[in-house]
This record gives sequence, C-alpha cells and structure tokens, in this order.
Amino acid sequence: MPDIKEAKILILATDGFEEVELTVPLEKLRAQGATVEVAAPEKTRAPGQITAWDGMKEPEDWGRSVPVDRALAEVRADDYDAIVLPGGVLNPDHLRVEPQVIALVQDFAAKGKVVASICHGPWILVEAGLAKGRKMTSFSSIKTDVQNAGATWLDQAVVTDKGIVTSRSPEDLDAFVAKIVEEVREGSHGARRAA
Repeated sequence: MPDIKEAKILILATDGFEEVELTVPLEKLRAQGATVEVAAPEKTRAPGQITAWDGMKEPEDWGRSVPVDRALAEVRADDYDAIVLPGGVLNPDHLRVEPQVIALVQDFAAKGKVVASICHGPWILVEAGLAKGRKMTSFSSIKTDVQNAGATWLDQAVVTDKGIVTSRSPEDLDAFVAKIVEEVREGSHGARRAA
C-alpha cells in the first residue's frame, strides 16, 4: 500500500475544464504530499497552460489558467499511481475524441491504477469502454449516457468500483479527493479491461 506522500498523480485536462474540479484535487493532493502533474494535449489556447471555462461569470467566459507540466504525448501510465479527469462540458468533450487520451486511460485501468473522474469527466470513461458492468456516477445531465454505456448509475457523492472513482459535481469534491487518497493507498486494483 503506497502512502499518499509517495504517490505520483496525473491530472489530464484541456481548455474548458471546470476550474475547481482541477484546482481543488491539485491543491489538496499536493497538500497531502503527493506529487501531482498536469498534462494536456499540445494544442491549447495558450502555450504551456490550460484555461478553465467559468460558467458563473456574466457573460460566461474563460476563467483561470493553470500551468501544464507535461504534454499528453510525454506521459505514460507506468509513471503514475492514479489519473484524475476533471469535468466541465468542454474539457471531456474534447478529450474523449483524442485517441491518445483514450489509450492512456485504458492503460491506467488495465494496469489496475486508480482512475478518477468527476462531473462530465465520465464521458471519457464511457469512450474508453470502462463503464460497462460498473457502478458509476456523474453529473446528472449525462446519466443516460453512462447508463447506455452499461453502467449502473448511482446518485451518490462518490462511487468506487475496483479503483474507478466517479463523482457528480463540485459539491462532491471533498468526498472525491478523500476517495482518491484511499484508493491510492489500497494499491493495485488488478487488471480492469476496457470492453
């Protein structure tokens, strides 16, 4: 069982992420001693950073930017204990059509590593074939997508099924981060094949 202080965690996102769904796990996991890196595809609004979409502003607009530590092409599942996939609508919608993203998420799952996704992030898990036969949650507007992919959707703050962690919204961030820490401490969850 690795201690969270020894863990290396990857957050994968692109422009349009829900700000707190990236920044809160980043800050809380680092505060507990984990090494956390942010990776993104090379094509972003600004070199070396990704920008949140802030739907709370009037009018809706781009929000805070976060530095990117690694390009997507540079990261491998072997180098990390967990991957975190923030939501927002734009972020997972763009990531789920990137073959490199899907292959990376599938590799994390196949190696029994923690795969954590919140809000609309489970769209990526659906695309990666990881929903079928699992218990999951998500933002309520994609409930049907998750169910149509073969998952049992639960209206709970956090749902875990063999190391795959899902949460509904920013309101669930405390439970989401706590479950990531717990799952990392448990270690390998065995091979979980993409359907």
